[in-house]
Amino acid sequence: MSRHAQQLRDHDINPCVEETDASRKCMDDNNYKKDMCTAYFLKYKNCRKFWHDIMMQRKRNGVKPEMPSAEERRKILESMGKPY
Repeated sequence: MSRHAQQLRDHDINPCVEETDASRKCMDDNNYKKDMCTAYFLKYKNCRKFWHDIMMQRKRNGVKPEMPSAEERRKILESMGKPY
């Protein structure tokens, strides 16, 4: 597996691994008919937007690292409920 592919599978780097996997599984299950997987794509898009906004807010506030760790993200989601 390439280094880039490993990073995409790393929960500390990619906050939307579950949504990515669900989208890919839907595409596989539905013979790559995109219109059958719209809900999964929307969840992935909302996940990316949510964590991008968190990252930008942390960057503005000078918080390092800008992307919360997987454990921090789990706590954020527990406190908010899953917003996407």
